[in-house]
Amino acid sequence: MNHSVECIAVIGAGTMGHGIAQVAAQAGYEVYLHDVAEDLIARARARIEDNLSKGVTRGKVTEDERAAALSRLHTTTDLEQAAGRADMIIEAIVEDLGVKHDLFRRLEAAAPSHAVLASNTSSLSITEVAAAVGAPERIIGMHFFNPAHIMKLLEIIFTRQTSSDALEAAREVGRRMKKECITVRDSPGFATSRLGVCIGLEAIRMVEEGIASAEDIDKAMVLGYNHPMGPLRLGDLVGLDIRLGVAEYLHGKLGERFRPPELLRRMVAEGRLGQKTGEGFYRWEK
Repeated sequence: MNHSVECIAVIGAGTMGHGIAQVAAQAGYEVYLHDVAEDLIARARARIEDNLSKGVTRGKVTEDERAAALSRLHTTTDLEQAAGRADMIIEAIVEDLGVKHDLFRRLEAAAPSHAVLASNTSSLSITEVAAAVGAPERIIGMHFFNPAHIMKLLEIIFTRQTSSDALEAAREVGRRMKKECITVRDSPGFATSRLGVCIGLEAIRMVEEGIASAEDIDKAMVLGYNHPMGPLRLGDLVGLDIRLGVAEYLHGKLGERFRPPELLRRMVAEGRLGQKTGEGFYRWEK
């Protein structure tokens, strides 16, 4: 491997993908943002333009930096075009191992042989993701946080097979993106999801048991522990369906302490998923 990264492809233009593409473009990389439909890509580009415009308004980004970042951002529905020139590919698609396996097989075939293949998964085993490809030493986890253009943390996850070149490339990209990087050995939930989900599930159990309101539980963590946001509001922002999916995965891997509360299952079944549906533990304006 041992190629410097100059071109990054981001696969998946949703909540995480468009943010990762934005920070990559701002960091000076040529960026190809891919999704399966033109309307998804158009929406992602509009959100990036809006984020950068807000950055200009707040004095965080200059007009020249905004224009330069947008000039480096290319969008496409052609996976081979997105992957073909990339030195690093960051996958930000649905949290489904089978779907990721199909994608990584296609990426391995389409990308240059030196390209690092990274997953933004927040919980799935990187070792299991790597099982899809013939060169697992190229696979690494790069877990960004939402919103990617604001949150400083980048959790880098390595497996027993990840090469030192891939690990160093991920660290260098993180540094160039002005992220604070932590390095974690591959294990269920890594460091951040394991801790975050644990707190979030316990907060839901406390609501379920009538111990305190969602607002007061969140206030306890914000004012008592200096968390920037309480675990229930954060769950609403992430999506309670996503939180349930991660909890079910961790329950299967790590046991009873990650069993999803019935309240969480019921809310997801009723379509109360948080901000994206207008109601979760809080009511949200559309």
